[in-house]
Amino acid sequence: MRAFKKRGMEFFNDLFHYGYLTNALAACILSGIACGVAGTYVVCRRMVFLAGGVTHASFGGLGIAFFLGANPIIGAMIFAAASALGIEWASSRGRIREDSAIGIVWSVGMAIGALFMSLRPGYTSGDLSAYLFGSIITVTRSDVAGLAVLTLILAVGAALWLRPVMYIAFDREFARSRGIPTRTVSYLLAALTALTIVFSIRIMGIVLLLSLLTLPVVIANTIWRSYRALAVAAPAIAVGGNIAGLWASYCLEVPPGAAIIFILTLALVTAKLLTLHKKKTLPAA
Repeated sequence: MRAFKKRGMEFFNDLFHYGYLTNALAACILSGIACGVAGTYVVCRRMVFLAGGVTHASFGGLGIAFFLGANPIIGAMIFAAASALGIEWASSRGRIREDSAIGIVWSVGMAIGALFMSLRPGYTSGDLSAYLFGSIITVTRSDVAGLAVLTLILAVGAALWLRPVMYIAFDREFARSRGIPTRTVSYLLAALTALTIVFSIRIMGIVLLLSLLTLPVVIANTIWRSYRALAVAAPAIAVGGNIAGLWASYCLEVPPGAAIIFILTLALVTAKLLTLHKKKTLPAA
């Protein structure tokens, strides 16, 4: 226990001495805000499976970029955005069922990524694990800068267009009757969700990232019901879970992504138990 406390204090001291920890902390804060904002829309519109499909499809772009010697994040970004827009287009036009389109994009993206990664000279399994399960210590200043720009766009957009986005998330027909260009906004939100996924891959990894989009919103939804409250609470919960997970990862020497998910899951269980206890203790009307 004493050793754990010592490691915990060392973490805060090392934050000011090691650049990789500073970058990791900044990425935790920014990705928490971005995933909280985007995740609120994804969960409320019941697009969690779509987000999972886009997340895994981005692996195809990673693999091709690695094979070509290009920036893997750029490759993932192109694949993720194309997948999100393609699924949105196919489902809105009725060309193919949304769940079928997602399943195809999901599996094909992973297959392309695995194929091109294996063809790359000098390929090792470690190249895969860094992106599948996250490697937050590899986050660079340029990654943080890109994530900061995206987070700013999402935060400003959520503040200025909260009501139209809320209408689209819950009832597209009603939003259309109010004169909101639902198709254009849906494409834009799909692209922003794809970018959020790509910029957060280094923190959580492809396999675990979906949890960061959904868990904070579900935790917030156990307490609040309004979209406005969720849009504020979910980013705060995601940031808290990310920072706590990074701290626990440093102290216990475990993968940060896994630590973040366990902490958010524990928070969800605690929130559910507290609300259940509150309902039982309320006096009868």
